[in-house]
Amino acid sequence: MTTSTPTPEQLKELARCIRAGLAALYKPPPMTGVEWADEHFYLSSESSYHEGKWQTLPFQLAILNAMTNDLINVVNVAKSARLGYTKMLLAAIGYFIEHKKRNTLTFSPTDDDRDRFMKTHVETMIRDVGEVKALAPWFGKKHRDNTISAKVFANGKQLICHGGKAARNYREISADTVIYDELAGFDSDIEKEGTPTTLGDKRLEGATFRKSIRGSTLKIAGQCMMEQAAAEAPVRLRMHVPCPHCGEEQVLKWGDKESTYGIKWDAGKPESAFYQCEHNGCVIRQHELHDESGEFHIGQGRWICEVSGLWTRDGMDWFDADGEPAPTPRAVSFYIWTAYSPLTTWEQIVIDFLNAKGDATKLKTFVNTTLGETWDATAGQKLEWEILYNRREKFPRVPDGAVGLFGGIDTQDDRYEGRVYAYGADEESWLVDRWILYGDPAGAELLRKVGERLVKVYERDDGQRMTVARWCWDSGGHYTDEVYKASKRHGVQWVVPTRGANVYGKPIQNFPRKRNSKGVYLTEIGTDNAKELIFNRLQIPPGTGEPTPGCIHLPLDDSICDSDEVKQIVAEVKVRKIVNGRAVYRWDAGGRRNEGLDCAVLALAALRISQERFGFDLDAAAAVLPQEDEDTPPAPPETPSPSAPGSGWLQTPGGSWL
Repeated sequence: MTTSTPTPEQLKELARCIRAGLAALYKPPPMTGVEWADEHFYLSSESSYHEGKWQTLPFQLAILNAMTNDLINVVNVAKSARLGYTKMLLAAIGYFIEHKKRNTLTFSPTDDDRDRFMKTHVETMIRDVGEVKALAPWFGKKHRDNTISAKVFANGKQLICHGGKAARNYREISADTVIYDELAGFDSDIEKEGTPTTLGDKRLEGATFRKSIRGSTLKIAGQCMMEQAAAEAPVRLRMHVPCPHCGEEQVLKWGDKESTYGIKWDAGKPESAFYQCEHNGCVIRQHELHDESGEFHIGQGRWICEVSGLWTRDGMDWFDADGEPAPTPRAVSFYIWTAYSPLTTWEQIVIDFLNAKGDATKLKTFVNTTLGETWDATAGQKLEWEILYNRREKFPRVPDGAVGLFGGIDTQDDRYEGRVYAYGADEESWLVDRWILYGDPAGAELLRKVGERLVKVYERDDGQRMTVARWCWDSGGHYTDEVYKASKRHGVQWVVPTRGANVYGKPIQNFPRKRNSKGVYLTEIGTDNAKELIFNRLQIPPGTGEPTPGCIHLPLDDSICDSDEVKQIVAEVKVRKIVNGRAVYRWDAGGRRNEGLDCAVLALAALRISQERFGFDLDAAAAVLPQEDEDTPPAPPETPSPSAPGSGWLQTPGGSWL
């Protein structure tokens, strides 16, 4: 039997058949999401500022890799605009379809949002990314595998896109990856069946490498689903970048006029915008941060969890606070804002701020889309200190409308500071005294001087003599025993030791029924609630000679209220913090001096103790004030209780009447 030698054509056909038969077994070399995107992804002209080949930017590296890292199940991205986030999302979708061969489900807030996402972004991505288009023989044609809500690819995998309003859109779908685009825009309860992430993530049950990706600009503080979702992840990451000059790492922050860090510029010249280093005051220009030829630049930045110290540079390799390799976390949240991006300029950020300043609606947009933060109406209305400084008034040391004096003492390591506020009807108030005494807070001499200030006698404009009805004295820090001793020396119900409890919902004062083991009435103060009230009252403009309920009047007297005092009163703003895994808002001075505000809080607490524990009534006391045609003031109540200092309107520390 003879055999013939195969022809070259026959050999080629045999090789083709073998390749076709083995194609189903072929596994491409594993690539990370960033590697795949840098090789295959393309920026479409219809949805990009600059058409062309994709190149992952340094601040995008960890985010895109985390989106595509099989060991991470949940990725949250709380962001501003101008970060290329939608492009990262599209690159991840292409990666899952072509490289990982996985079914992907995306949700948009509404059906209209879904339609725009599909037409503007998904379909142009399929057209321009060759590896994905090769799996879409139906592209550009009417076909059952090519609809506005679903694309079925030649490898058998699907991309399904739904609007997020209807509960039925979350049913009867199996997926490996679920993506929520602009999560903050979804309804919080989908037709009373649950949150969108709860319903959507149910579609992942059974997936080997389940992945839930949520991203959005933020909206209203306390109501934003993106804020809540990000806070639930145990690993919450912010990018720390080295200063190009001193090398110190820091999170980029917007800052404000009083901060020694953040984006700064010369008045009237946004083009002069620069970043001031938080550590050494270095002046950083934007191009220096992105110059990879320098010794320090953004590419050397680390994403650090400030709770656990866990960190990564690329979203693939993870390290503990000591720099040792650590397990990859299952759920992470990234917080990122415009300052990190070379896709816009710091000059433009300043221009956006100046255009928004003074307009609450525009300012909200700036905070959400540029700073990447939730909008808090109270923080957004923060008073500039100049406004209060220029609003100071001339009035007698103690105005005729005052019926009670209340004081607060703040304890520092080298001094005691005191403020006295006069209160009248409807809690209208006046700052009437300030004293700052330096020395050893534990020393007898300094405490003696403080004692002299406690019993100081003030004279109202009508000649009536008054002393402070009650003091609250901060007992935190290193001098608790000294404050306790002073309270017992001067009167435990008259000089009240306090400690702060900055938790919303706590009452402004919680004067105890009994003394503590040290023999004093240690009183807890709800500082956040007190500051909220003071802040709101500072926004009440003084009336022109008429009583102004709730108004806080500041004297045109630098010995009591100079620019430093006003700056201290408005030093704090509400900032977002994570407490027990949830986002909350707390008043924070950001390193600025705030003794003036602390003393105002203590004086308010002294008033509240007098009102709620000892029956002091401002309005009733004001009702018996002498009228302009009267020569003498009315007599005080006949028998004030010595055990209830502050229960009358002109009572001395010992309980006698002047």
